[in-house]
Amino acid sequence: MNAATEHPVVRAYRDALAPGEQQDFDIGAADRTGLPVVSADHLDTAGVRKGACGYGADSAQARVGAYGELAEEVLLARHLARTPRRSASYAELVRERGRDRVADPVELVLPAGADYGPDRPLEWVPARRLRTGEEVLVPAEFAAACGSDLPGGPPPDGWLTTPVTNGLGAGDTLERALSHALLEILQRDGNATAHRAMDEGVVIEPDEVTDPVTRSVLDRLRDAGVEVLPKLASTQFGLADVHVVGSETDGAAEGSPTPLTLTACGEAAHPDREAALRKALSEYVSSRARKVFFHGPLAAAARIAPPGYMERELSAPLAAQEPRALRAMTAWAALDTARLRELLEPTVLSRRSTVPFSALPTVPPGSLDDPAALLDDLLRRLADFDVLVVATGGPGAHAVKVLVPGMEVETMSYARIGERGVRRLSERERPLAGVGPLPHSGARPVHLTAEARARLGGPAWFDVDAARETVGALYPLYREPDRHAVARTAEGALR
Repeated sequence: MNAATEHPVVRAYRDALAPGEQQDFDIGAADRTGLPVVSADHLDTAGVRKGACGYGADSAQARVGAYGELAEEVLLARHLARTPRRSASYAELVRERGRDRVADPVELVLPAGADYGPDRPLEWVPARRLRTGEEVLVPAEFAAACGSDLPGGPPPDGWLTTPVTNGLGAGDTLERALSHALLEILQRDGNATAHRAMDEGVVIEPDEVTDPVTRSVLDRLRDAGVEVLPKLASTQFGLADVHVVGSETDGAAEGSPTPLTLTACGEAAHPDREAALRKALSEYVSSRARKVFFHGPLAAAARIAPPGYMERELSAPLAAQEPRALRAMTAWAALDTARLRELLEPTVLSRRSTVPFSALPTVPPGSLDDPAALLDDLLRRLADFDVLVVATGGPGAHAVKVLVPGMEVETMSYARIGERGVRRLSERERPLAGVGPLPHSGARPVHLTAEARARLGGPAWFDVDAARETVGALYPLYREPDRHAVARTAEGALR
């Protein structure tokens, strides 16, 4: 693309990503909807590759999204690589700095049964308290997006948990990056135990959808033979926390390039229900194409990608993959549509109740279009929560990793659970968590602060074995292997 016609935000991201090489291209042809989905990848001077996907109302918006996601990953990784880490225990740092200047790992939400105590040595990096600007040390694994962001490896006892991307954000302004990150944290806390394998089947009836982009995409999908199923996960904090799944209509499945489109999902939370549905629907479209391109055969990807892409991908060794994710996605890739639908229908595609779209919480149209106004609104909703930020980048291209102690994520995949998750799961028909002594050997103790134990009425447990059984073959809905890892492993293209 000519630099003179390139979107200024994309240009700012590309400048921030230098040195290194970037490439982007539309992978929308991997699906049959004809809607734009942009894949972008970055190769740094050390030969490390990172990739991202973007989506939106048109190709330009999808390209902005792809480079924003790429900036999140690359800029944060660079920042952490050059940030000195402090080796110390939580107890030691509290004595030295005071309790309010050190993030309690328990409040950041640990895996049930994790081998942690306040005297365990950890690696720490600095963050900032958003509301005051104070420096607060946080465990490095919570600041990182993936393990490769932390050169030198873990402390002697290992990381407390697997680093995740939750809370990453990018933007042309710091306010946009922060609001993006906070919305993702709120979304994933709201649906941590309310979708995928835990989907309660609450279908949204689109009775008063007015957003023109949403209406246009719904029409395009209907014409392509895709039945869209928008669902509600939560309305906590007065947000519409929604996800979109779907299936092929009768006869249309034969035209789908792979059954993996059936596993696509888009998620969003926003004070404006129209914005939430638009984002979730756009991400659903992206997910359809992305899953086919990333996890299908190499030959199929090569027909879509521009010259040189596959050669660059195969020139670098395949990174170590999470074994469970790789096994499960490999099994999915071998299934036909009927068998995959059979796995999804009891939960992901379930329909047990309905709620009108017009009944979801919202705000006056356009009132939060400005990123600063949206950030102020989100901080008001999170008035009872601390907000910690690791920030990097600069004018025109900001990247952040935000932590909100007490917010929860990856409960069903990595068994990370705290007070909020215990309350939610203990209310389910088949409780996976509760208060009291461990009920059996498959349960693990939940790490709680003294205040949380008092509020719950005692120590708590999470049934790790039952959660693993509940997720079962649906694990790729939670964690996916890297792009092309399934095909490269199957075809022996590992180097």
